[in-house]
Amino acid sequence: MLKRVIPNPLLTLVLTGVWLLLLNEFSVGALVLGLILGLLIPYFTRRFWPDAPRVYKPFRIAGYCLVVLWDIVIANVQVAYLILFKKNEELRPVFVSIPLELKSPEAIAVLAGTITMTPGTVSSDLSADNRSLLVHCLDTGDPEATVRDIKQRYEARLREIFE
Repeated sequence: MLKRVIPNPLLTLVLTGVWLLLLNEFSVGALVLGLILGLLIPYFTRRFWPDAPRVYKPFRIAGYCLVVLWDIVIANVQVAYLILFKKNEELRPVFVSIPLELKSPEAIAVLAGTITMTPGTVSSDLSADNRSLLVHCLDTGDPEATVRDIKQRYEARLREIFE
């Protein structure tokens, strides 16, 4: 019964929280409206949502987020250095293909999003069989090392979380 009324409790909480953050001011009325939106939006969109992804080790998500945030900070510094001090002729852009061991579409989407959020890299294409991800790197001297880094830092952690 409760599942029909609140099909996705986590989404309800997130939507309510986002509503309160967007208003930038707390009041009881804002909280009530946020809860109403948080209940109605998941209720009316529940048929469009596939089954919730299976998360096997949810506490590892925090560690993954810390690794990604750290990598984003480091990559920002590296890209700023490339822009400010390297000439275009000195850059070594390359496309690399990352063979995927991930099976979950949600995990593949998180990996592709992580790569794109990290400055200097962008996910370009996913193979039709979901077995490899094409990534463009702004500057890399060793494409194999880049593939190893992505597989060790991101894919291995996502496999622990999702599979």
